[in-house]
Amino acid sequence: MQTIVETAWKKFKTELSDSQVPDFQVFFNDRTSNDFNTLFASLPPERKYYAAGVPGSFHKRQFPKDSLHFAHSSCTLNWLSVMPQEILDNSSPAWNQGKIMYSGEKKEVLNAYALQYAKDLDSFFKARAQELVCGGLMALVVPTVPNPNHDLSSITFPSYDLLGTCLIELAERGRFDAAKVDSFNLPVYYTYPNELKAIIEKNQDFRIERIEVLNIPSKHHTNPDPKAYSLTQRAVFEGLLQEHFGSEFMDELFDLYTEKIEETAVLLNPKETSMVTFVLLKRVFRMT
Repeated sequence: MQTIVETAWKKFKTELSDSQVPDFQVFFNDRTSNDFNTLFASLPPERKYYAAGVPGSFHKRQFPKDSLHFAHSSCTLNWLSVMPQEILDNSSPAWNQGKIMYSGEKKEVLNAYALQYAKDLDSFFKARAQELVCGGLMALVVPTVPNPNHDLSSITFPSYDLLGTCLIELAERGRFDAAKVDSFNLPVYYTYPNELKAIIEKNQDFRIERIEVLNIPSKHHTNPDPKAYSLTQRAVFEGLLQEHFGSEFMDELFDLYTEKIEETAVLLNPKETSMVTFVLLKRVFRMT
């Protein structure tokens, strides 16, 4: 936000007098469990904007109608609002038994994730369309995977599958029942650029101004650090895992995860691909 505001401020300074440069108000949104105190303590003291926190799900309205000029989401739109119920139903073809993540090998599971993602993204766009002024911009940085070929089995997440095997091993050690693993799935979906573009184009409230895959070096390089990667995954998913399996197993789980990353060299797996796609949207006027 510091970069965004400074860029806008410099542009206003070149086009307007000092007295005409507007004030900037930035609203930081996150889940209600987020530590907003730490956020506010970390903000630059000499910032050129006023700051406020807005707790709540971005899949719903969080602001008054026509109150925002610019919205930004960075690496969060891969989170689902809820897990599709059929994933957890042992009588459903989409039951994801023994797995914690979807893949292209079982189309019923992949389709359930994809349908929920499309619903969530539609809710996100409808909420932002109410909040943004006509002509307002929204910049999205979306975690994605490469466009798949006609063989959907190419969609795999080896590092998440490895975390799933660690949970199964803890169940075999008697730490918790195996049914606990069957009832847990990561609520994340990694869309691909063509799918993302198609979902956006169905929405008539926004026009795509720009969409491109960013050239950001992957975490999978020639000398990956298993410990650092394990710690990163722990920071992201520990809250979910604790809630489902209990906090007393987290150290053991991620120690095991680090060991298995080292043993399998999973981070060097060519199928373990990730990237980010940048999308710039403009709120357009629509006759109702």
